[in-house]
This record gives sequence, C-alpha cells and structure tokens, in this order.
Amino acid sequence: MVLHESAEDYLESILVLQERNGQVRSIDIVNELGYSKPSVSIAMKKLRESGYVTMAPDGQLSLTESGMKIAQAVYCRHKTITRFFVLLGVSPETAALDACKVEHDLSEETFSRICAFVEASQEAPSPPQ
Repeated sequence: MVLHESAEDYLESILVLQERNGQVRSIDIVNELGYSKPSVSIAMKKLRESGYVTMAPDGQLSLTESGMKIAQAVYCRHKTITRFFVLLGVSPETAALDACKVEHDLSEETFSRICAFVEASQEAPSPPQ
C-alpha cells in the first residue's frame, strides 16, 4: 500500500514522540505538527484501520510492526538528508525543515547517493585548522 506524505509524517511523528516521551497520544501529535485535533483524529482512525497504529483504551498510540517499519524508514531518510544539508553548510534548523520537504519525494537512486556521500564525509578525517 502506498501511503501519502501526510500519513508518513504522522507515523514518523509517533516514532519521534515515542522516543522522546515514551508514550504518545493524539494531543501530542497536535502539538508536534500543529494540526487541528479533528484532523489528527481522522488521520489516526485511518491509520488504525489500515493497520499501522493501535490505540489503547487510555488513548495511548502505538505503531504496529508495519507502521514502525515505515516510520523508521522515513525518519532515517529525514536524519540522513538533514545531515547532508548540514554538510553543505546549511544551518541545522533550516536543514531539518528542508529535509521534511524533500524526504518523501526523492528517488531511491538519489537517496542512495546522498547516503554514500554522508557516509564518506563521516569517514574522512577533518582538515587541520
């Protein structure tokens, strides 16, 4: 199943919030992404129906195995692209914002080359100062 960019953003946000806070509720996503409560509620319902998210009786959200797989892939792309932009001299804040804009649309070929560049840059010794 192909997910829309917004669904990927929701799954990625749940993963990030789980890592940061240990638990996630819909209101946390509202605060994180700045979306309205009704929009988040509708999205969570669709993600539950699609088998990507579960909700406990107390409202706590969890990623299913398939939801986690997608969230981790998107988050990995985000972190790698952010690092790439920083290596190009972009400020970390701008790099993170720009990574959000392109992480869903890059081809596998382009992303693969970015990964190789970032890895090579991390292995290269820093020039003397």
